[in-house]
Amino acid sequence: MSAASPDAAGTRICVVGDDLVAGLGDARGMGWVGRVAARTQSETPLAFFALAVPGETSTSLSGRWETECNRRFGAGENRLVVAPGSADLQHGVSLARSRLNLANVLDDAANRQIPTFVVGPPPRADVSESALGDLSGAFADVCQRRRVTYVETFEPLRTHEQWLSDTSAGDGTHPQQAGYGLLAWLVLHNGWHEWLGLPQE
Repeated sequence: MSAASPDAAGTRICVVGDDLVAGLGDARGMGWVGRVAARTQSETPLAFFALAVPGETSTSLSGRWETECNRRFGAGENRLVVAPGSADLQHGVSLARSRLNLANVLDDAANRQIPTFVVGPPPRADVSESALGDLSGAFADVCQRRRVTYVETFEPLRTHEQWLSDTSAGDGTHPQQAGYGLLAWLVLHNGWHEWLGLPQE
């Protein structure tokens, strides 16, 4: 990851989401965001800002992203990565409201000409598998309608042996190093470089 000074005319990438954005449970402290940043090579400066709120619902995310990102965005190119977690299922947020919350974020960003990229919620043991699958599908549909890249993490990891063993070895819901590596791999191989206009590794 290239460091960018406050006045550098590079690209600033804000990543908003729950505790997975912060890399909770990763002994290396990188999470998937740090791993993606480390594998993203660019001739112009790239600055990543991980803006995580543990247990955040899509309602909370939609209400805070703009204010928090505005503090980090600069005069160069600004981009937004949205990584909604599964907290909507634990806080009784309806599927329709979850869809609307994400749609509002994407539409507001589009109105400001801020390119967006969405990373869906991965499987976890403390929520209904079918409900989480429905939530991920709803987020995917919102993105498809707006031609925004959506990285599906639930289905590829739902029965992935390494993901399941990695999360169960920790606190049961958060991955460790191997799990975050899997999330980073999915991001890097599902439109990340194309979204940034960079050659594929």
